[in-house]
Amino acid sequence: MKKDYGTFWGLILGVGSIFGAFLIEGGSLKILFLLPALVIVFGGTFSAVIIGFGFDKFKSIFKLIKMAYLPAEYNMVSLINNFVEASMISRREGLLAIEKTIGKIEYLFPRKLFGYLVDGTDFSSLETLAILEIKTVEERHNSNIQIFTKMGGYAPTMGIIGTVMGLIMTLASAGANPDVLIHNIASAFIATLWGIVSANILWFPIGDKLKKCHLQEKKMMEVSLEGVLAIRNGEIPSFVRARLMSMLPQKDQRSILYT
Repeated sequence: MKKDYGTFWGLILGVGSIFGAFLIEGGSLKILFLLPALVIVFGGTFSAVIIGFGFDKFKSIFKLIKMAYLPAEYNMVSLINNFVEASMISRREGLLAIEKTIGKIEYLFPRKLFGYLVDGTDFSSLETLAILEIKTVEERHNSNIQIFTKMGGYAPTMGIIGTVMGLIMTLASAGANPDVLIHNIASAFIATLWGIVSANILWFPIGDKLKKCHLQEKKMMEVSLEGVLAIRNGEIPSFVRARLMSMLPQKDQRSILYT
């Protein structure tokens, strides 16, 4: 995993800008971090996730947050070079000889495909197995992303609930000191603030980060599938390299050195 410093700085900038402006305008930390508002917004959001997705899924959100902020890194240049090397060995010594290159491959999915290749799996079955796994991974990732998309919808609603509850309590004490009533009204809207901020600074961006992580893993799997199929088809190493390079952005293509 690599540290995504842009994500951390973005989070700091967002929180600092929003809450910093609040403090500059005369707000206080005591009002900002009102415990009832935090409990309603975050407790209500988490409870909605548990109800909608189950407790096991809820437990996974902390792992998913870590994945979003410390995403896995896929070295596509190294992976392509592994396939080119395997292609050379396959043409020179046969498919069984590529077994010794499997240990050099860092990622599980291409190692599995190489295992199928060495076992003599035919072209059609190999492609079917790989596509099925890619589809399964995509469904699982989309399910995880949906959790944070839903949380981004739940949080503002919970904030509104907290605000309504605060206003009810304020109106119930009508006739009291006007200064106290004004203070209570201001406090009531803190829940809405936290609901909107948590949705747009935490939950939606985490969902977007997980989408990016999914696309990167999917690209690795697609490149791996194309590489294994090319080797299974007996294509020459230079064509294998060109075929896999064409799936990468231009800047990554330029970083691959011809050997």
